[in-house]
Amino acid sequence: MSDTAITTATTQILMMLGHPQACPVVRSFFDPATFTASHVVHDPATREAAVIDSVLDYDPVSGRTNTASAQQIVDYVRAQDLHVVWQLETHAHADHLSAAPWLQEQLGGQLGIGADIVRVQDVFGTLFNTGTEFARDGSQFDHLFSDGEHFKLGSLDCTALHVPGHTPADMAFVIGDAAFIGDTLFMPDYGTARADFPGGDARMLYRSIRRLLTLPAQTRLFLCHDYKAPDRDTFAWETTVGAEREHNIHVHDGVDEEAFVAMRTTRDAGLSLPNLIMPSVQVNIRGGHMPEPEDNGVSYIKIPVNRL
Repeated sequence: MSDTAITTATTQILMMLGHPQACPVVRSFFDPATFTASHVVHDPATREAAVIDSVLDYDPVSGRTNTASAQQIVDYVRAQDLHVVWQLETHAHADHLSAAPWLQEQLGGQLGIGADIVRVQDVFGTLFNTGTEFARDGSQFDHLFSDGEHFKLGSLDCTALHVPGHTPADMAFVIGDAAFIGDTLFMPDYGTARADFPGGDARMLYRSIRRLLTLPAQTRLFLCHDYKAPDRDTFAWETTVGAEREHNIHVHDGVDEEAFVAMRTTRDAGLSLPNLIMPSVQVNIRGGHMPEPEDNGVSYIKIPVNRL
């Protein structure tokens, strides 16, 4: 990770604060079945929009999908007369299937993810024995973001930051005064994401989190999940850098790297795998597309026995 990239991103945000065009409008959609928060962010000046971490509904018992959750996003975008230019994924999720391909058909927008998705494709391509027909070069996506890459959402300045640890390919998207940070941090009362998936690394996660927490204290952070801390009555998915630095139970200011790694390693050892990890990973490393149909025209999800 580049120190220059985070310094540049921080400088840009500081310069933009206080200007209306630096404050994107964000509407979030929470899926209680997977505890996932999807976000639609748009520039109020141009109405250009990005959809971030969408959800395709999936019933693991029947193997059936539906688009009820994604339809809410479509309805909102159309009601607000937004022009979707990006379908963004913060990483290849292990807990829900992406609805990005279906949303592209409905709303348009380029599908983007971090360039290190190729590492995730290689690991899970091997695990699921996908064969040579599965390209492990990120070609299932329209754009692979590099660390520190700058892009625009209408008049808004945006930066993609590589924040690995949960997976090797996690990206955070800083858009104006908001940052969409995927599975790095949760709400302050819940802590941080796990780092025990293939390619995950607790030490790397700590460094990625500290990188994010160098952004200005008032930066709005939009999370990908909330599992609701025991003493909290409602789900939440928006916080700030300042709140995380002061109150995050796992990684507040003063928690050093060694203490975090010890905590995270111990905690992860007691966690079960996500309920939808098998279908989610196989679909999401393909950019949200199902595996190629077999000779009977049906797509199949594989379950590797005694491997995970």
